[in-house]
Order: sequence, then structure tokens, then C-alpha cells
Amino acid sequence: MASDTESPPPKLELVFIPFLASGHMIPMVDMARLFASHGVAVTIITTTHNSLIFKNAIDRDIKSGKPIKLHVLPFPFAEVGLPEGLEKMNSVTSQGQKQKLYQATMLLKKPIQQMLLDHIPDCIVSDMFYPWTVDFAAELGIPRIVFQGSSYFALCAQYSMRHYAPCENVTSDMELFVVPGLPDRVELTRLQVPDHDRTKNELTAILDVIREAELRSFGVLMNSFYELEPSYVNHFRNVIGIKTWNIGPVSLCLSTNDKYERGHNSVVDPHECLSWLDSMKPNSVLYVSFGSQHKFPPPQLYEIATALEASNHPFIWVIHNEETIDGGDEAWLPNGFKSRVNGMIIRGWAPQVLILEHVAIGGFMTHCGWNSILESVTAGVPLIAWPLYAEQFYNEKLVTQVAKIGVGVGAEKWLNLLEDDGKVVVKKKKIEKAVIRLMDGGDEAKEIRERTKELGRKAMKVVEVGGSSYNDLISLIGELVLLRESRIN
Repeated sequence: MASDTESPPPKLELVFIPFLASGHMIPMVDMARLFASHGVAVTIITTTHNSLIFKNAIDRDIKSGKPIKLHVLPFPFAEVGLPEGLEKMNSVTSQGQKQKLYQATMLLKKPIQQMLLDHIPDCIVSDMFYPWTVDFAAELGIPRIVFQGSSYFALCAQYSMRHYAPCENVTSDMELFVVPGLPDRVELTRLQVPDHDRTKNELTAILDVIREAELRSFGVLMNSFYELEPSYVNHFRNVIGIKTWNIGPVSLCLSTNDKYERGHNSVVDPHECLSWLDSMKPNSVLYVSFGSQHKFPPPQLYEIATALEASNHPFIWVIHNEETIDGGDEAWLPNGFKSRVNGMIIRGWAPQVLILEHVAIGGFMTHCGWNSILESVTAGVPLIAWPLYAEQFYNEKLVTQVAKIGVGVGAEKWLNLLEDDGKVVVKKKKIEKAVIRLMDGGDEAKEIRERTKELGRKAMKVVEVGGSSYNDLISLIGELVLLRESRIN
């Protein structure tokens, strides 16, 4: 027993280093806050403008006594030739800016290292795009955990594509093939495979470095839960052989204020939005949003608008401000559209979690970003899958072929985000068909809806005491405490 004069052991200290893109930052900051809620001292390293996105939430945590803080670094705009304020990956408008932004993140390496040298934490949790942290953590004598912002299924599919190279055995871009080595029969075409998994390119080399660093890390932290993709959690751990912890869905740990501010302040009054939903029947409204990075051209927006009108369902449609600047709405909305439909268009950032949790929402048309899929599943809302880029076509197969919690819109080609964003990729008839298939209440739609709601119920339980994600979090904290004690002793 410790004497009264002995001081208590210091708190476990973790440093989180998120990548400068909303889809990476948001869940990683949520994870950091979750650790802090369990008494772990947490520091989040980010840049000036990005810190403003979640400063209010961190301030609330500090006020409530949680051991969490921000370490803010100035962004090296001048060094790479970027305009001041452009420090988020989803703000770039050209391949050149994307490369400069990536260069700038590498220039942050030295100030981050200096900060860590000044006060060595017990563990570094860094985004996959910072592979250099594994070597630096080794120099400091501490573990590095890598944050992966996608699904287990996508990681397993990517491994199979690299290991077996099935694209080399098909005779055309549209020929279906089975992804080898997975627990389920999953079919893709060569056009749906990311270009860096199809053939070697510059990104392939970067991802090879990232994967090699991942193998040398202490393990992988995932915003997922076992019950959503159990076969792929097991496959990743036992076949691919990488240690992981599931601590998601992290959006379940948010307060109402957090949900309103999640990622950015909403551009709409949430009360106005939710009041409008209150006037709708349960499961009647379609939510349409394609994430923070892709910006559709006016012809594609027109196809979406005409499909929404033809399907005759109420909707909330989130679009980017950048999508309306050339001539405003009238440049692409059908004449008289607003007077004929029962819908709400939100220009900018929407309170997505609050919207999805509303009983009136019956479906979510999404780009299949992992955060959006998790938030929809957590709310028990089935999906219309419209993958665009990154690992999203893999996520679509999880939704439509494995978990069977949604329908596909019929997207056929993986897009290079900055080269193909001006193209019409899905026509009205396909969009309308997918909306009707999910929202019109047939037997298939009822089965999909019930499966999704059951997963939503399971998601609520996994973060409670004794749940699978809660247990993984507690287990990881315990492992890190033991590592610190062995290092000190």
C-alpha cells in the first residue's frame, strides 16, 4: 500500500498527430477525446486554422476536467507557395496545390519532433500519412500506433489486390472478377479498383512506405467495431498479421454540441433543420451528401436534381458552396425545381450526425467515406452507395455485398479526385432507380432497413462497459501502462 506521502503515478501521456484532411482529423480528434475521458493525458498536434475547427470542443473538455490540450503549430504557407489559410487537404483545387500541401505537412516534421523531444510522451498515435513517426518513436524508446481511417474490409481488400494482382488476369476493364483470399465472395471490375492498386504509380510508392511503417508500429487503431465486420477484423489480425484495436464508433461519444460542431460549425441552424424533419413521416426523408472533398460539376448536379424530383421523396441535399458559384443554383437546377419538390438544400457544412439520428431519415446517399458509413450505421440508416475515389469502392462492396445494408447507385469507375471531378459519372435513371429501390418500402428494402437498425443497436452496446470497443480501449490503455512501467523500471 502506498504511503500518504507518496505521489500518485503520473497519467499515461499520449500525443495524437492527425493528418490535415477533415476525414482524418475528425475521427482522430474524437479518439483523442475518448482517451482523455478515461483519464489519459492527451495532446493533439495541429495547425492554426485546423485547431479552430475543434477548439470549442476541446475547451469544453478542459473545463470539465479532462486532461487534454492542443499544441498548435504555424503552417508553412510561404515555404511551399500556398495562400494563407489553405492548410486542409479538402480545400485544394489542383494537383499542384495537393502536392504543395503534402510537402508542407512534411515541413511540420521538425517542429513536431522538437515538441516531442521537449516532453517525451508514453506513446505517439499518428495518422498513416506520417510514417516517419515510427522511426522517431523508436529513437525516443516509445511505441507508435498508426491511425487507419478506413474499414477493415477495405484494408483486407487492398492487401489482396496487392498480393494476388487479380487485375492482371482480366481481359477488359468491365469484366467482373472475384477478389482473391477474402472470407466472402466479393466482385469488382478493373475500373472500380484504385489506380494505385491497379498499376504502380507515385502513390503506390508512398503507400508502400506507409505499409512498411505500419508493420513496424505497435499496432493499428481503428474507428470500427467488431460486430460490423467480424470476418475482416479476424482476417486482418490473423491472416495479414497486424495487431489492432477497435474503439469505434467514436461518434457515439459526442454531446449534442459536439454533433453540431463536428468538423466545422454548421452553416444551418440545427433547430430549423430538425424542426423541418419533425414535420416528416418516419423513414421518409433521403439524406444526400458526398463528403468534404469531391465537388460535382453542374451537369452531374442536374442529374441528381432530376432524379430526386422523379423519385418523389422528401430530401436533404448537402452541396458545396463551390458547386454553386458559377451562376448560382439556376446554372444547374431544373426550372421550377424548388417549387415542385419537398426538399432542403444545405450549402456548406451540415450537422450530419444530428440529421442521421432523426427518425424521419430513411436513407443516406453517400460517397462511401468510412466516417459517413459508420455514422449512418450507428443511426440505423441504410445506404445508397455512390463511391467516387480513395478506398470507397471497397467500402461499397462491404455495404452492398457483405453486410447488405444498402444498395448501389451503379457507379462504374474509380475517379482521380483532381483529374476526373468534372465528369458526369452516374445518370438520372440509375440514381432514381436506387432511390426508389431503397425508399419505396419493398421486401428487399425492409430487409436492408432491419439489418441496418440491428447493427445500429449493436453499435450502441459496443461502446458501453463490457462492449467490444470499450474492452479494446481499456485493453490498449492497460498495455501502454505496462509498457511505460517496463521502460521506467
